Amino acid sequence: LNPWDVMLCVSGTAIACENALVVAIICYSPALRTPMFVLVGSLATADLLAGLGLILNFVFQYVIRSETVSLLTVGFLVASFAASVSSLLAITVDRYLSLYNALTYYSERTVLCIHTMLAAAWGVSLCLGLLPVLGWNCLHDRTSCSVVRPLTKSNVTLLSASFFLIFLIMLHLYIEICKIVCRHAHQIALQQHFLTASHYVTTKKGVSTLAIILGTFGASWLPFAIYCVVGDPDYPSVYTYATLLPATYNSMINPIIYAYRNQEIQRSMWVLLCGCFQAKVSFRSRSPSDV
Repeated sequence: LNPWDVMLCVSGTAIACENALVVAIICYSPALRTPMFVLVGSLATADLLAGLGLILNFVFQYVIRSETVSLLTVGFLVASFAASVSSLLAITVDRYLSLYNALTYYSERTVLCIHTMLAAAWGVSLCLGLLPVLGWNCLHDRTSCSVVRPLTKSNVTLLSASFFLIFLIMLHLYIEICKIVCRHAHQIALQQHFLTASHYVTTKKGVSTLAIILGTFGASWLPFAIYCVVGDPDYPSVYTYATLLPATYNSMINPIIYAYRNQEIQRSMWVLLCGCFQAKVSFRSRSPSDV
């Protein structure tokens, strides 16, 4: 057994368990039907599928050796991770809209916009996953292989370019969110006729949280995306594993950042898991703009 494959399988198992719980909580709780939780559910579903894909890839690699099955598994993983990254972009857009159009955010237009974003995200992700299955692979031309077999160099270049575009859009939106948060905090402080220490603390905390979210996403995926472009298939496979493994960790961290920190999900989780929630314990519902 390749220890890297074992680590990817373990990572996939952890990812699947974490996100399966999030999906179960959202499906179990009728109260979690707002646009924000629909987006979180989309992200958890994509990461759940990615975790299952890593497990299946390990099983088929060592139990059922078949190029066709391997191709299907790779396509499944591409679609799942693409849906995960696209869902993260949709969550970022939602947070921006909740601040930029705060007065009209809870309108039917916002719900339609979010559903359209999710439909587009999953549609594009499915297409990206089908490309290698439909023939864009290097099974019959080894010279066109990339660092991720059986994907071709042009295929991984397209995937990397798509990631860089999404990362730049998220970076721009988070910068705008920071500006809005700082401006709102400053206006509230001025209405109170003085700038309190809490004003600076709140603003700094919000900006720091946004930096952690974007930094975690970039640190997880950027090494792998860059290596897919500059790497050569003749390089040792350990380089591919060393950059791919941190990318999978993003799907492991996503539930912690976007789900388990939310108090509505925390309440639903206690009800679902142990039924020991006490009604007298108060939970403050977080808005979509909470970071």
